[in-house]
Amino acid sequence: MKKKKPQAAPNPKRNLQIAIVGGVAIIVAVILINYNLDQANLSGQRFGNSLASIQSDLGNETASFDANLTMYEKGQITKDQMLNITDAHLSRMQDILTRYDSLNPPESFAPSLQLFRLSTQTQLESDNLLKQWIQTGDNSTRVKSDQLLQQSFQYELNALQNYNSEKASNSQ
Repeated sequence: MKKKKPQAAPNPKRNLQIAIVGGVAIIVAVILINYNLDQANLSGQRFGNSLASIQSDLGNETASFDANLTMYEKGQITKDQMLNITDAHLSRMQDILTRYDSLNPPESFAPSLQLFRLSTQTQLESDNLLKQWIQTGDNSTRVKSDQLLQQSFQYELNALQNYNSEKASNSQ
């Protein structure tokens, strides 16, 4: 019969070392997971702040242009002045539109961003038709402009709804 080799007594130092290495690995994993979650939150926050800035600039530009349009319709500024104001407005709107392209949204917010961009693009198309109306006085272009403006507004409402829904689901 074979003799069994006596088992070595467990080395308490070795077990302690294994426990320490395991504990450190768990702590490192938790830190990395929290770091990645924090980075995702920061990225989402940066996106939200950048989007809010674009929307604020868009709102200010639109309000300013609408005030000038009202003055034009009341005869307080000339057609040539309004056309110059409109050209400057269209340029600023184009600049605002391109700012959406520099945003890097979290994946779940990409549809919202597309809708916000589509809203601004549609508003720009509306404003181009409005310029044609100012130039020609053709009321059919004003009607088309108003229709596109309404469509732009609907896109923005959908974008806001989508954005707020994603924001609420991501904060849970």
